[in-house]
Amino acid sequence: MPVQVMLPMVVTQTTVLVLDEVIIEQLQQLLLQFNLQLQLVAEDHIIPGSYWGDCEAGLIGSHIYARLDTPVHSILHEVSHYVCMDDVRRDALYRDAGGDDDEENAVCYLQILLADHVIGLDRGRMQRDMDAWGYTFRLGSARAWFENEALDARTWLMEAGLVSADDSITWQLRR
Repeated sequence: MPVQVMLPMVVTQTTVLVLDEVIIEQLQQLLLQFNLQLQLVAEDHIIPGSYWGDCEAGLIGSHIYARLDTPVHSILHEVSHYVCMDDVRRDALYRDAGGDDDEENAVCYLQILLADHVIGLDRGRMQRDMDAWGYTFRLGSARAWFENEALDARTWLMEAGLVSADDSITWQLRR
């Protein structure tokens, strides 16, 4: 049984941190550590490769697509999908990252860890943004899940070589 299910919601821009509110160059450097490119999309354009549509980040190959109104949690979620998938899926990647429930939970966990590496964001803000956007967890919040129920996701990431025992990111891709 999956720990969480992501449900897209319409949320005002002031509710969650969006790309326009962070240092884009710093975020681009973070993505480069995973050989990912952040591609900015014009405000009035559809985001290529977006699974949910609207302002949600898109993922095609090694490119993350986003507009200035794209939530940073959405960008880091797609980054985490890219990191957690295997090479076969990564090579054919277009929009739908796929994966099973265990991998999806690992993606959410890694997304929270990555938040500590974005100026203006941290784990607490990421967890609040995830809750505000509509991620749902059995314990009622992303924070409660992360602190009390995410051992399986953490173990998955450790076994894949993506985080160390102290939750440090290894900056590697799953092979």
